[in-house]
Amino acid sequence: MSLARLRAEWFPNVRADILAGTVVALALIPEAIAFSIIAGVDPKVGLYASFCIAVVIAFTGGRPGMISAATGAMALLMVTLVRDHGLQYLLAATILCGVLQMIAGALKLGVLMRYVSRSVMTGFVNALAILIFLAQLPELTGVTWITYVVVAVGLAIIYLLPLLTKAVPSPLVAIVVLTAATIWLGLDVRTVGDMGQLPSDLPIFLLPDIPLTLETLWIILPTSATLAVVGLLESLMTAQIVDDLTDTGSNKIRESYGQGVANIVSGLFGGMAGCAMIGQSVINVQSGGRGRLSTLWAGLFLLFLIVVLADLVRQIPMGALVAVMIMVSIGTFSWKSLKDLRVHPRESSIVMLATVAVTVVTHDLAQGVLVGVLLSGIFFARKVTKIFEISSALSADGTQRTYTVSGQIFFASAEAFGDAFDLKEAIERVVIDVSDAHIWDLTAVAALDRVVLKFRREGTEVEILGMNKASATLVDKLAIHDKPGASDAPALH
Repeated sequence: MSLARLRAEWFPNVRADILAGTVVALALIPEAIAFSIIAGVDPKVGLYASFCIAVVIAFTGGRPGMISAATGAMALLMVTLVRDHGLQYLLAATILCGVLQMIAGALKLGVLMRYVSRSVMTGFVNALAILIFLAQLPELTGVTWITYVVVAVGLAIIYLLPLLTKAVPSPLVAIVVLTAATIWLGLDVRTVGDMGQLPSDLPIFLLPDIPLTLETLWIILPTSATLAVVGLLESLMTAQIVDDLTDTGSNKIRESYGQGVANIVSGLFGGMAGCAMIGQSVINVQSGGRGRLSTLWAGLFLLFLIVVLADLVRQIPMGALVAVMIMVSIGTFSWKSLKDLRVHPRESSIVMLATVAVTVVTHDLAQGVLVGVLLSGIFFARKVTKIFEISSALSADGTQRTYTVSGQIFFASAEAFGDAFDLKEAIERVVIDVSDAHIWDLTAVAALDRVVLKFRREGTEVEILGMNKASATLVDKLAIHDKPGASDAPALH
């Protein structure tokens, strides 16, 4: 790595990265504890995971400034394994998850992100914004009125302070000021300490205590594979979002590999599997974090907070962190997409709304994105089919009909292709001109076979003209009408 690239990735603005990483570390604590509770494990498992993953991904990841740690999406996938087999099997599943992600990186599966449409990305972002906001509601229900005051003051500091100065990230100021006020005034509000016990020891290297048998592999493999897929999906989509926020590019293949390394380390040090976090990444970017140093510092400072400053951290009011996450929710949501519903194509709007709806209802990002991608594919196929056209002309002597095909012949248009020919017409010769068409798949080749062979059975001579090189290669490989045994094979020109 050149010195210029090293400086650009690690030290674009040391002060901004340190301050941004500090905000992220403070916001990571309650989330890591909450995700541990969801998974059914001790809070230290999520906290150790967040530390390990953040530190490792700072070096191995492909997206500087992106935050990875323990996440809710991953925690939900661990519940059954932890309940049925315990923590040690979860740690083993985390390591295997990392191995699978490294394999995905080696196979360069990150390039599959190019098939995710902009509408799906927008739906993904909006769904995450809604989920982040909904996750704050438990902290705002059944609480004293002073909690609402704390949240309101926090939001006021976050949004008004930048009008006066941007020297220090306003979320950090909000957390510090509200923590000091809570301690000084003795306010009766829920704090970080109320969420769970913070660990007092450093994480240690330890191999999972499980039998190394094929049976163990079959127990953890389904969970590991699901964790690997969801983790990569969320990480790569978050990387794309941060790319857009910062107008910079990232290495998706390296990110896949890096996530795998980070999860292996997490499992070996008593942590659960994790991935990129859209909320924390947005906090980091909006607080000025751009380089790998911000991610590294977030992990290191998180460990310092929970081991050295635990007594102080326990007194941070949850209202202050709720205010920060509400800011993230508001900043993450694409408000422009609501206006675009009136001007964007209807299909694009349906894809975006479906992605949001499925993700919010299921709380599963993978299902939401899968539905969005499938709808995008269906709408694209439908759109391409509409521009497919076949016209025909009969020769002056009535002995030859020429069919002119234009557009794309594939599984969605193959039926229309076959229906366009009058197979019972009493003529001597048929010419199929595909100069302005392209044959894409096996279904299209099969449709061409049916047309040609049916014409032949009626005693009609068939000639195919203008087939491009790619289509001809596919037809030569897959078609049966021009193979030995098929009589009167048509000429291909």
